[in-house]
Amino acid sequence: MSALGFQNSLGIHDNALLVRSERSSVLANNLANADTPGFKARDIDFKAILRGEVAKQSSLHMNETNDRHIPGRAHDEWEKLYRHPLQPSIDGNTVEENVENKEFTENAMAYNASFEFLNGKFKGLTGALRGE
Repeated sequence: MSALGFQNSLGIHDNALLVRSERSSVLANNLANADTPGFKARDIDFKAILRGEVAKQSSLHMNETNDRHIPGRAHDEWEKLYRHPLQPSIDGNTVEENVENKEFTENAMAYNASFEFLNGKFKGLTGALRGE
């Protein structure tokens, strides 16, 4: 089943789903702290992380005790960068609600697209296993 393994079938979309989920948490935290004096908005560089995940897929190996085990993956803490505001506020807070809402909405749409893609892949794999 090496030719039709999960890594070959799903591509990068399972990793993208994990990164998008983490990014949603970071952006939601920014929005929750929009009125907190001195709070610095953070974000995750999705493209840089995905490039790194692709490179790690070929180099990461976990011990398997049985040949039939599915290879695992380690979750690293992704680097959170500080966002530079377009209009800095007097209290030092760098959260701009309109920017955060836009980023959150775009991230949610991309998350749903990756989820739908994975859902279609799983339906296809299930159909193939059933001989449909």
